[in-house]
Amino acid sequence: MYADEKSSAPTTHDSAKSTIPVYERVLELLEAEGVKAVFGIPDPNFVHLFVAAEKRGWQVVTPHHELSAGMMAEAYTRINGTPALCISTLGPGIALASGSMMNSLVENSPVIYLGGQRARITERRVRRGRIQFIQQEDLFKNSVKWSASIEYPDQTDEIIRHALRVCQSGTPGPVYIEFPGHVIHHELDVQPALPPSEYRLVEPGADGSMVANAAQLIKNAECPILLVGHAVQCTRAGQKVRELAELMGCPVLQTSGGTAFIEGIEDRTFPYLFAEVADEIVAKSDVVVAIGTEIGEPVHYGRGYLWAEGNTDRKWINIELDAEAIGQNRPIDVPLVGDLRTVVPQLCAALKDSPRAEHPDLPRWIKEDSARLKALTEQDFTTPSGRVHTGQWVIETTKAMPEDAIHVRDGGCTVIFTWTYLQSKPRDVVWNQNFGCLGTGLPYAIGASVADGGKRPVLFTTSDSSFLYHIGDLEVVQRLKLPMVIVVAVDNAWGLEVGVYKRTFGHGNTTEPGVHWSKDVRFDKAAEALGCQGMYVEKGEDLGKAVSDAFASGKPTVIHVPIDPVINHGGNENLDTPNYDRFRTWYAEGQQ
Repeated sequence: MYADEKSSAPTTHDSAKSTIPVYERVLELLEAEGVKAVFGIPDPNFVHLFVAAEKRGWQVVTPHHELSAGMMAEAYTRINGTPALCISTLGPGIALASGSMMNSLVENSPVIYLGGQRARITERRVRRGRIQFIQQEDLFKNSVKWSASIEYPDQTDEIIRHALRVCQSGTPGPVYIEFPGHVIHHELDVQPALPPSEYRLVEPGADGSMVANAAQLIKNAECPILLVGHAVQCTRAGQKVRELAELMGCPVLQTSGGTAFIEGIEDRTFPYLFAEVADEIVAKSDVVVAIGTEIGEPVHYGRGYLWAEGNTDRKWINIELDAEAIGQNRPIDVPLVGDLRTVVPQLCAALKDSPRAEHPDLPRWIKEDSARLKALTEQDFTTPSGRVHTGQWVIETTKAMPEDAIHVRDGGCTVIFTWTYLQSKPRDVVWNQNFGCLGTGLPYAIGASVADGGKRPVLFTTSDSSFLYHIGDLEVVQRLKLPMVIVVAVDNAWGLEVGVYKRTFGHGNTTEPGVHWSKDVRFDKAAEALGCQGMYVEKGEDLGKAVSDAFASGKPTVIHVPIDPVINHGGNENLDTPNYDRFRTWYAEGQQ
């Protein structure tokens, strides 16, 4: 029952009430949703919450910047499959976290931002010169799906529950809750926290007739395919999607945001836009089942570029939790509105009596893509400078990645190279797809590892410019003894922006102001100063062994790799960045 309900009606729960402070009741309500970590920097508003969280067995993670805390929480949601909690102190703390609110909104991450505030008696006075104070809620409400304030202690249950309801309904996203100082220590008489199914709609299913229509389309198709986005990973629904792929006998195309591979169907999974066989698959497809994707700009809204050729009369089935999203980016023939964790099994059940044989071209596609990946490793990686080629940096690093590792990515040029040269098939990938925000990598890597309980190794591949954003959080990696290896590609520049200068003005026509920085920075030494292990690798052929040795050591490790700056930004003629022309089609202003 809700805290403000006075009814004595019978309940299926233990009716024994307990007395609990507001801050601990917040934790109790979140625990009912599977949340067991808090990210943030404690202050007088939250020290009691942090102590209570630790006593309850929560992971308490304190970074060195509030922006980093929000990004850690976002990665936690992706790996844990639940919402996450990020707290920030009043005024400057929550202001610094606000950038991650915007990031969570665009990345569709259900993070609950809990912001401290002065007691209302102070906050509502007409005064100037107040310490650590801004009117917070109005500033942030456009960066979240919903915002509220716990004005009275007995509102705690209804506000936290509604925050949990909103952040997971429709298109997932962040919420902001203000936590004024005058309510924090109030005691509440409450009953045990309700399970989620008793106060919100949990994993709704699709309309039965629509499921039947979708199944019929698939049964009658010549070349059905799955287009899989990152929500499949975030909902931990990979094995359900695997069953559907096997029943359909079809290939799986990854969106650029959904680059995690599903265990058991790795070989039949191909990256949209960055593998030749994917072009053929798109052209031949006559039914597309889109799962966990917004069908957004990086897949050309399912209308332009590759989709405009071949079988352009293909039918679209869209599994989508947010009914308002149906048909926004392209017409949908069969909308399956509901949670993919429920809808995918519904569709599997409808297909089980008549599974399709594997598409006859599937073995050839698998063989050709395997040959593509092998050919990439055999190219000449010699560079004029003698520094490591970015493609070789990707190949050697990802070949050495443990099979069960979480892969975190950050950077500009280095991520573009990774789309083409990746040699591993990781089951969890965390990177910033929609917002395009640099500097997310180290917080993401920490949040992902915390969500995983530090069980699996984490490979974090990044560029120097991106790594510098939150390098202080190496101390957090060391403090928590996270099983992480960080491989930094160092070109001493904002590599992507160097390329932009050259593409805009021509090679040698500007000094490229603002995008070059000191060549004396050593990330291996910085890592050692922050308590981690450091390595320096100058030759590409030595990199794989260094990565393997670093994981074997069990120590958090940073590997500094000098890479060729000209290769990294695409060459002086700007022709050599792999698939750069395809990447640029994401930004076809007004044409899609």
